[in-house]
Amino acid sequence: MIDIVFILNEIDNILYFPILIIVMALAGIYFTARTRGVQIRLFPESIRILTEPPGAGAVSSLQAMLVSTASRVGTGNIIGVSTAICLGGPGAVFWMWVMCIIGASSAFIESTLAQIYKRKDSEGKFYGGPAYYIEKGLHSPKLAIIFCIFLIATYAIGFNLLCSYNLQSTFIEYPFYDAATTPLIIGAIIAILVGFCLLGGGNRIIKMTSTIVPFMGVSYVIVAVIVILFNITYIPSMFGQIISNAFDFHSILGGITGSCLIYGIKRGLFSNEAGVGSAPNASASANVSHPAKQGLVQTLSVYIDTLLLCTATALMCLSTGVAHDAAVSGAPYVQTAISTVFGWAGPMFITVAMVLFAFTTLIGNLYYVDNAIIYLNHKKEPSKKFMKIFYIFATFIVFIGAMIPMDAAWAAADITMGGMTLINLPACMMMGKIAIDCLKDYEKQRKEGKEPVFKASSIGLDESELDTWK
Repeated sequence: MIDIVFILNEIDNILYFPILIIVMALAGIYFTARTRGVQIRLFPESIRILTEPPGAGAVSSLQAMLVSTASRVGTGNIIGVSTAICLGGPGAVFWMWVMCIIGASSAFIESTLAQIYKRKDSEGKFYGGPAYYIEKGLHSPKLAIIFCIFLIATYAIGFNLLCSYNLQSTFIEYPFYDAATTPLIIGAIIAILVGFCLLGGGNRIIKMTSTIVPFMGVSYVIVAVIVILFNITYIPSMFGQIISNAFDFHSILGGITGSCLIYGIKRGLFSNEAGVGSAPNASASANVSHPAKQGLVQTLSVYIDTLLLCTATALMCLSTGVAHDAAVSGAPYVQTAISTVFGWAGPMFITVAMVLFAFTTLIGNLYYVDNAIIYLNHKKEPSKKFMKIFYIFATFIVFIGAMIPMDAAWAAADITMGGMTLINLPACMMMGKIAIDCLKDYEKQRKEGKEPVFKASSIGLDESELDTWK
């Protein structure tokens, strides 16, 4: 009998080492060097842009950033970090930080390109993403189609399988949990709720959870800080543990596919999605005076996800000194750590946070899928009948996800996301000069005391290939 989980794990391992680790590192270092560290150098400017008011009925930089941040923030900030530490070691946290800072430059490039090549619909609203800048910038519609297929596989299948699994795994610590029946029941409940919302009946639920989730995110950070403060005497040794493990190259080279280096990169990428090609779909919707503005604010979204939320989980868990190994990988490690301070209320808080994060993630993932389906349908909205069938399929995936093994859930998400990244990042590198010239144009105007306004001709672009910036 074919061991599907084994095959998925082997593909996952080969994909990330050596292929993706090289592509991501090269792209991040290249963009950081060419932009002179735009993600660090222009950090104050990124914050200033967020305060700009939008035009009447337009999507602002802040609103577009919040959409992409909502997609980034999810179960990966809790379960992903826990898995990385338990399976890779504390050093995984350090490599998450490194990839976050380097990867933020990739986020700048992809979102700036999405703005440059965005399209306008009949109602005057903007849309776009990697498929559009690959088609127009690289003149490769076939590659754009392949990217859309990977995007659908990632956000309708890979990520939703994993999100559903992660949600049900938070109930493992409760006495009523039964490995045979509980995942089935939870999977059915999640699937029914998601299906209800997708088929048009859950607008109130979506609105309510979208309102609550930002508050839950802030509450989560506050709770994490409280746990850290309770264990403040362990902070120096905790950081020592992170650094020593991160640079234990004898251990890393001894089993690199399961090392802190690889797990830090995998889970960091899963969490912040920098360079994956997802956030540009939201970035393209913003109505700004210059494409570089949206690129700059997207670097903040990466920082919020990894340097704030992922770090909160990592430091909260490690500061408690709770044992971390494969047996407690995932939700149990976080719940055990938080219970050292909050008792029974701690695991309950994590469960509530996970339910909210997971639900908005499941719905939000399909926002990106809708854009990809429209592109594949000759840039037209498909029939309501087709979308209804597709949403039923997506709901079934959510149900299945709650019952599959952990390794299969993570491998499916890693592989599909890796496929997106392997198309998007090389495309961004080939078109990188366009985004870099755009940044230079922005900085030139700022130095002249102007509020930057972009014209495609100012950096030598063919205006006939663009819907905007003429």
